[in-house]
Amino acid sequence: MYKNLRWKLLTITAVFVIFFGVGVYPMLAAKYHWPSPGWLQSKALKLGLDLKGGVQLTLKVNTDDALRATSVATSEQLRDSLKTATIPYGNISVPSPTVFRVEGVPQDREAQFRTSADEIASANYDRNIQTGGNYEFRMKPTVERDLREQTIEQTLQTIDRRVNALGVTEPSISRQQADQILVQMPGVSDVARAKEIMGKTAVLEFKLVEAGPASKEDLLKQYNGNIPGDLEMVPGSGNESAVYYVVKKIAPVNGQDLRVAKPGLDENNQPAVHFELKSQGAQKFGKLSGENIGRYLAIVLDNRIVSAPRLEGRITDQGRISGGFTAESANDLALTLKSGALPASLTYLEEEVVGPTLGADSIRSGVIASVVGLMLILGFMIIYYKLSGVNAIVALIFNLVILLGLMAYLGATMTLPGIAGFVLTMGVGVDSNVLIFERIKEELAAQRGVRASINSGFDRVFLTLLDTHVASLISAMFLFQFGTGPIRGFATTLSVGLFVNLFTSIFVSKTLFELELSKRQTPALSI
Repeated sequence: MYKNLRWKLLTITAVFVIFFGVGVYPMLAAKYHWPSPGWLQSKALKLGLDLKGGVQLTLKVNTDDALRATSVATSEQLRDSLKTATIPYGNISVPSPTVFRVEGVPQDREAQFRTSADEIASANYDRNIQTGGNYEFRMKPTVERDLREQTIEQTLQTIDRRVNALGVTEPSISRQQADQILVQMPGVSDVARAKEIMGKTAVLEFKLVEAGPASKEDLLKQYNGNIPGDLEMVPGSGNESAVYYVVKKIAPVNGQDLRVAKPGLDENNQPAVHFELKSQGAQKFGKLSGENIGRYLAIVLDNRIVSAPRLEGRITDQGRISGGFTAESANDLALTLKSGALPASLTYLEEEVVGPTLGADSIRSGVIASVVGLMLILGFMIIYYKLSGVNAIVALIFNLVILLGLMAYLGATMTLPGIAGFVLTMGVGVDSNVLIFERIKEELAAQRGVRASINSGFDRVFLTLLDTHVASLISAMFLFQFGTGPIRGFATTLSVGLFVNLFTSIFVSKTLFELELSKRQTPALSI
């Protein structure tokens, strides 16, 4: 018997059992309702959008929103600075996302104005002096570019947190173009809810109420038709959608100060959202509520007032948002608040829904193609290489089982291109065996012994196989690096298949030859 043959057989058996249990058994258990522990079922191979069905969305990030928000915030900081320094001015406006203007600065106060302006805006804006005491502040190109890039990255991260919180298995979220994001969500059936949660800006702000609730006309009359620059009129929501409030434009506390948000009930057992603030936010909220007891505090979500409770005492790190929620809407609001606010709004460019039936057809077609390919290969190998062809088929089956197990263990997602990678892996496996078998036949034709021919065939072909597999692996790495989702699925399957194929075509196949020859007194080979 060949040296170490027993250990080789035990190793091959153990590898086959382990990867069959991880990669194949969970799929059979799910299909035929066999018993399967939860931890093993959680390792089952995940199916991609094209196989399981789901939705694919192409979103455009409106980065101008983030630029405008920055310009508005900077202009409001300048307004407060001018008010503190008692520097008069005519008007402050934001005509475009990257520009804000200050008009009507008296000539004798311009030097003091420029000092205040430079302290606030010089880092991000270029100041242009115009006639009549007017100034234009334009965002610097480098700042604009960096802010757009940060907006895209923050949006990607926020969408990723929201989609994962929805419980979507193996979502794919990737950047497509400069300002576009592709979201693939396998198994999602409620597309409208997913879109609402992903696209909700979820900007939460706490602002003091200066006037209201009242109709829009009454509030305008109260201010003689001209709302002061540091205030704004905000509509109510839900049952209060017909009323408006006048609130401070700058929010002392906002959603960035949140630490936890979770659904719950209010004092009337109605759905609400309970929140906790970070330490710095708690200090700001405590100062805000402590200095304004008896006043009304507006809870503003996406520029609509959810509720405006009266401050009865000092509030620090905990609070509640109520306002006619349903259980689902309270849960969705808590989810979006926990994931963070989107820095910009989203526009849905494309929506593609893949039904489970189409996915099932894809699986069926892929399986049929794989089985037909396997049967054709089996027939060719047995006809051309006789009983040695059975050796190649056994090695090929080992190849597929180990490949399935490895992909399941690594948490890879199987897609239709991934099935193509399986079929290609079968071709590579057969090609490896053909090279080995042809070399063995050459050695036998040179009148070398059967054992010597087998050893020489495997030894001489090993470097050739290693070279071709490394070259293919480099190609697969480039496909994974620069390809999109489906191409990456193909590259992943091919890469794993190449490693597995070296093990099966060299180690498993040679061990099977050794096992067969160990049973015979006079070595013979059917090839």
